[in-house]
Amino acid sequence: MSDYEFYLVEKKPPVAWVYLNRPSKKNAMNPPAWRESIPIFDDLDKDPDIRAIVLSGKGSCFCGGIDLMEMVTEMPELMEQSQKGGVKWKLLSKIYPLQDTMSCIEWCRKPVIAAIHGFCLGTGLDMATACDIRICSKDAIFSLREAALGFVADVGVLQRIPLIVGQGHARELAYTARKITAQRAKEILLVNDVYDTYDILMEQAEALANEIAERSPLAVQASKDVLNYGVGKSVDDGLKYVASISSNIIPSNDLMEAITAFSQKRKPVFSGN
Repeated sequence: MSDYEFYLVEKKPPVAWVYLNRPSKKNAMNPPAWRESIPIFDDLDKDPDIRAIVLSGKGSCFCGGIDLMEMVTEMPELMEQSQKGGVKWKLLSKIYPLQDTMSCIEWCRKPVIAAIHGFCLGTGLDMATACDIRICSKDAIFSLREAALGFVADVGVLQRIPLIVGQGHARELAYTARKITAQRAKEILLVNDVYDTYDILMEQAEALANEIAERSPLAVQASKDVLNYGVGKSVDDGLKYVASISSNIIPSNDLMEAITAFSQKRKPVFSGN
């Protein structure tokens, strides 16, 4: 187990659990939350014993959004009365690292499952949409909240959520800042499944993570790479890219193991080599 100021990381190979761990503040994202995710997901990416990751929240919810009051101390430019070019230039340089807080989940080659309960608001939704798969309990509440606070969502949700729910639903969520239920989230494909309780949610997240972990790590991670590359590309671009990836990972020990296991009528045990 590794402790960070905002996150709690538990490695239980082949699955790692990453918890937003500020329950007294509904896991509102303060400065450490933005800094710590990058080294966490880089470490999990490099750990050969980890094959899948579950991202969840401690306490009553997944994430209540940004801790705006604490973030102002890190970004005094937000409150600067004279919004001159130099102030804007400094602010711009601070936004890019915040975007990396979410993007590092995509950069991590291991699949990441968001297991969501309670509030998933604002930056919580940013983080959830950067994950590969989202599941939730029936008490989950989602909101693309920034329009209600007077600024534009600028760390990734506006780029990612249209790819998940489509432009119409994405724009409705962005323009209204309304809260939607778990059932509505499933209807628009924001989440794959809804479970009755938090305990069942976490059991199903673990089961899904273990199911992924049983597959060939080479094939799973290459699939994530190809899917990420394909965003915004033509089918032809995607086909050329996957041909290159496929030719680079074949043959492999995993492929030989799959063939051997099939001939022996047993379950394959993949090494990732």
